[in-house]
Amino acid sequence: MKACNPTNDINSCFIQSALQNRIVGHRIYHYDQLSSTMDEARKFGDSTETEGLVILAEEQTAARGRFDRRWISPKYENLAFSVLLKPTIGQLPYMNMAASLAIAKTVREFSVPEITIKWPNDVRAKGRKIAGVLIEAAMESEMLHYAVLGIGINVNLNVSEHSEIEKIATSLFYETGKKHSRQVVFRCLLENIDFFYSKVISGKSLTAEWRMNLETIGKEIQLSWGNRILHGLAEDVDDFGNLKLRTKSGETITVAAGEVTSQI
Repeated sequence: MKACNPTNDINSCFIQSALQNRIVGHRIYHYDQLSSTMDEARKFGDSTETEGLVILAEEQTAARGRFDRRWISPKYENLAFSVLLKPTIGQLPYMNMAASLAIAKTVREFSVPEITIKWPNDVRAKGRKIAGVLIEAAMESEMLHYAVLGIGINVNLNVSEHSEIEKIATSLFYETGKKHSRQVVFRCLLENIDFFYSKVISGKSLTAEWRMNLETIGKEIQLSWGNRILHGLAEDVDDFGNLKLRTKSGETITVAAGEVTSQI
């Protein structure tokens, strides 16, 4: 297996060289096709591989998002990759914050307006999803071995060609009207992930900044939580990013994970 294997318009060897002194991106494995970047990254989890390894694939035959949803990503148009990280268990709740803040910062740097984060992990432009985050952790007896951060970001996707998502998704291309260098976007995003992750491992909380970017706070929402459907006001998030929902009966429920299916 070769690291950084340049493919199409991304020279990942160049990016890897530029990020040698950083945690995230100091090693990049770049594949033309994989079943799943998440699964590939997990193979390195219990090895001696240092954290910050990035697995990038141009095509995934079994890609998945949250709740095992399929991510639509035509070859050579977007970015889909996973990052192997080794936070402490106390730092784990901030991985999602670091990733979504890094995406938001990156997309803004390419002049995409009205960027918000929909709790817990969708980054949106003008109310349409432009990127998503998936976190998987390997736990045993309450010990955290590693975490894998998965990111899919729409770069040059023409959403109008995909009827199943055109009303709910967007891309850098769709929002700015021009194609973007995926190599430039990829490097920028890795640098921003490294920036926020470095904050986390140095002991800083990302909650306040993440809260400021959340579009969900203050809205009446419908939330799918396990087998339950909850309705209420999204009042706030706690220090770990859990949503505080006040139901119509006046009860306050703290939700660690779920899906906001509608918001008003």
